[in-house]
Order: sequence, then structure tokens, then C-alpha cells
Amino acid sequence: MSEDGRPQAPLMTNTQADRVKEVARLAGRPSRLRRREFLAEGPQAVREALRLHLDRRVSGGDVGGDVGGDVGGRIVVDVYATQDALDRHQDIADLLALNGSPDVRRVNPDVLAAMSSTVTPQGFIAVCTFVDVTLDDVFATAPRLVAVLVEVRDPGNAGTIIRAADSAGADAVILTSGSVDPYNPKTVRSTVGSLFHLPLVIGVELEGLIERLRDAGMTVLAADGYGATSLDDLQDTSAARRFATVQEPVDSGAQGRELGAQAAERPDAAVAGTAGPAVPRLENASAWLFGNEAQGLPDEVTAAADARVAVPIYGQAESLNVGTAATVCLYASARAQRLR
Repeated sequence: MSEDGRPQAPLMTNTQADRVKEVARLAGRPSRLRRREFLAEGPQAVREALRLHLDRRVSGGDVGGDVGGDVGGRIVVDVYATQDALDRHQDIADLLALNGSPDVRRVNPDVLAAMSSTVTPQGFIAVCTFVDVTLDDVFATAPRLVAVLVEVRDPGNAGTIIRAADSAGADAVILTSGSVDPYNPKTVRSTVGSLFHLPLVIGVELEGLIERLRDAGMTVLAADGYGATSLDDLQDTSAARRFATVQEPVDSGAQGRELGAQAAERPDAAVAGTAGPAVPRLENASAWLFGNEAQGLPDEVTAAADARVAVPIYGQAESLNVGTAATVCLYASARAQRLR
């Protein structure tokens, strides 16, 4: 018996057991799609999967909330762990002891290695149900910040963007058709648990997506190294609007009042005292489009966006990795939205 009174299964030691092989097959996409399950490996990913699982069980399995899961609210099907890992991570052992948590099956290191997709497993593997939701689910929450991956195919980059979106407080991540499978073990590891924190929409057809984002009240920004709009400029004008709106200048600050009046009359324009072209406001609800590592965004996508925004490069690097660029862009929007 375990400490919480539940029957404890015997230690798994047979690397050739059918169960071990079934878990290992989830490293391949055909098995994932057939079973609608995937692997979360390592203490951080398993910890976050368990927290979401328990939240869902407590809330009654409302799949229309922040993240998906099966109808019963179940996120984690099974957990496999070595005794050493359970001893080293008491917080995870405590989660596994709570009512509603899945059973944990103790395995020896050889069995864990046979199940794992990594060369050096970290003591825990969880079999999880798919957590993606629909576009309608996302739009129903009136999102203010969304990351869209347009044919991003590198698992590490996709995972980095999901993690950056989570860190910036984004409301969802959307992956278009042709993007990497977010349940790929490399992608899951790269998210470091963020996969379980925010809504994920996968396999979205690019045609009509920009119109749907715009219909949802979002400004569509294409991250493009050759874009005519600089992210620096967007941040500067955002700061100028905030300064002009918040600060109450005395008579000697007539210029500040003049800028504030201009911002009120032309809310979508840069506050520069000129009649320059309208520019997007980072304070507004925004969807950022991030493109393929080699080709970037398709021309028809950048043409349909409200603006093509470039992250300035001050050194001699040829370009920014898409994950790095996404982090900078998402944080720029997040900061402007929080200070508006």
C-alpha cells in the first residue's frame, strides 16, 4: 500500500513488457494521433501536467476553459517514476497522493530509459491526453495577445515560442497547418511545462485565419526582418502616448498637452506632432505572426497583415532566430498592454 492508502503496483523491471513498448511508441506521431496521447518527460513537465490535471478534476472537467483535455477533465493518464525521483521531488509525490491524481507506477531506471525519448531520462514520464482547443474556444475569451506559428517546423523553436508566449502572458498559441507537431517529444521538452499553461490550437488552415483574427478585434502584426515598421518605433510611440496621457503638465508643459490632444484625435497614429502615416498600437489586442525558419512568412501573409514589423539588429548578426524574435515581440506587446 502507498502512503495515501492506495494499492501500490509492483516495481516494473521488464524492459520488454507490452506496457513499456506502448509508452515508448508515443514518441512516434502515428501512435500519438491514434491514441490522442503524448509523453511529458522530466519533473517540470510532469509537475505542470499534474497541476492542470488536478485543476480540471476539481473544476469538473470544463474543457471550454484555459486548456483542453478529455471530456472527464483528465489530462494525465499514467505516471511512471523511479523511486529515486520520487524521493528527490517530494512536491510531485505530494501531488500524486491527492484525490483525483492518476496512479503512479514505479519503474527501475532501465524501464524508464526504454520508455523515454531522451538519452538521459530525468526520472519521470507522464502519458497525457491532447490538450489543444479550437479557434472558437480562443475567440470566446476575447484574447488580447496571441502568437501564431506559420509553418514553423523546428521543434525547439516551436517550444521556445510557446514558452515565451506563456511567459509574456499571451492568451493562446496557434499553429497553422505545416507547422511542427507540438506533441513531438522535443517540442514538449522545449516548452518546459508551458504547454499545460495556455490554450493551444493546432492544424489551422492559413486561408481565412487573418480575417478571423481581425474579426475578433485583433491587430495582425507580421514579424518580418525586412518590415518597414520598426518595433523600436512602435514602443517609442506607445511610450509617448502613455506619457502624454498620464502626465498632467503645468503651463510650461504646453507641448505635452498638445501631444495628448494629437493622440486623442488620431489614436492609431504615432504621437510625433506630424501627420505621419497611421501605425499599429502595441496597446491594442494583437496577433503576432511568426514564420518558417528558412523562408520566413509567405508574401501573401505579410501583405494581408496590418503591419510588417522588424526587430532592429544593432550588431552584425545576419538575422534573429525566430524563437528569439518572437520573445522580443511578445514582450513588447505585453508591456504596452499592461501599462496602457
